[in-house]
Amino acid sequence: MEQVDCVVVGAGVVGLAVACEMALQGRETILLERESAFGTVSSARNSEVIHAGIYYPKDSLKAKLCVEGNRLLYEYCRSHQVATQNYGKLIVAADDTQIDDLQAILYKAQNNGVPEIKLLDGSQAKGLEPELNCVAAVLSASTGIVDSHGYMLSLLGGFEDAGGMIAYQSPLISAKSIGQHAEGGYELEIGGADGMNIQTKLLINCAGMSAPAVAHMIEGLQQGLVPQAYFAKGNYFSLTGKSPFQHLIYPIPEPGGLGVHLTLDMGGQAKFGPDVEWLEIATEDQIDYTVDPKRGEGFYAAVRRYWPGLKEGALQPDYSGVRAKIVPPNAPAGDFCFDGPAQHGLHGLFNLYGFESPGLTSSLAIARHLKALIKSSL
Repeated sequence: MEQVDCVVVGAGVVGLAVACEMALQGRETILLERESAFGTVSSARNSEVIHAGIYYPKDSLKAKLCVEGNRLLYEYCRSHQVATQNYGKLIVAADDTQIDDLQAILYKAQNNGVPEIKLLDGSQAKGLEPELNCVAAVLSASTGIVDSHGYMLSLLGGFEDAGGMIAYQSPLISAKSIGQHAEGGYELEIGGADGMNIQTKLLINCAGMSAPAVAHMIEGLQQGLVPQAYFAKGNYFSLTGKSPFQHLIYPIPEPGGLGVHLTLDMGGQAKFGPDVEWLEIATEDQIDYTVDPKRGEGFYAAVRRYWPGLKEGALQPDYSGVRAKIVPPNAPAGDFCFDGPAQHGLHGLFNLYGFESPGLTSSLAIARHLKALIKSSL
């Protein structure tokens, strides 16, 4: 039976960053992906925004790793010729009732150490974006867009150059600990056309939305320690015609998400979303990614609060994604969860739960943080 140092489950952006970091540390690493290509689920269904770290509670992992990840991601993309667009972002108060919320956002961002951020009055914001309706705005200059596919392709190349191997259409079927408290590692049964069994000293679950389901496949892991998965769908609508905005435009956040915001792609084309649509389903395979055109009615009302000039019929259903949440509707937003030996008592096992946004921005910082956790556990 083949033996390796490390197996990473899930070749989304976080799994790719983690696998690349493990291989660069000299570990013989296999990356398992159940699909036929990398980054085809959540990592292919997002807005590609490079977040600044504004919204998250002080000292949370999301705040720390997003601020660090923003810097690392821009540096990585510059050195690896991955395309980015540093558009900047305006978070807007549409009327006086939202001023306190906007001030709270600015205060939180400053506490998190977010660089290049400041408060603008309405005339200053409209000077940047004449079509904008607002009484005040927070300008985040370090917010931008990344070519996420190009970024993931670069991570994969770095992983393979460091000796890593990726196995497509290879879902994890089961993991059985070897020795007391898994001190001997894990024996994995892997599905797919060829199927195989391998042994690994280090098992890292980066399966995104499926991370709780993958954790249930690990024998010896107390099932009560595995969080429940919740599925919050986000729908996007694209704008027909040219965008009148040069910045990303965000409203005050709403429960479960950041509100229906305007983002720009690498070519400057505008899209709106995501909204928050909680799905009453039990498993990921029940997700319907179809965008219901009727949801556009809510989009028009939300967008016109900050862009009254949006014309009727200008929004077209585009695509959707689903957030990897481990908290239910109406609960406070969850933090990134690194569930390792200190939490569950099994040597060499790390489950990453709740890696929704800002997972893309934070991916390199997530990999570094996990590397430190692994080192401290050995």
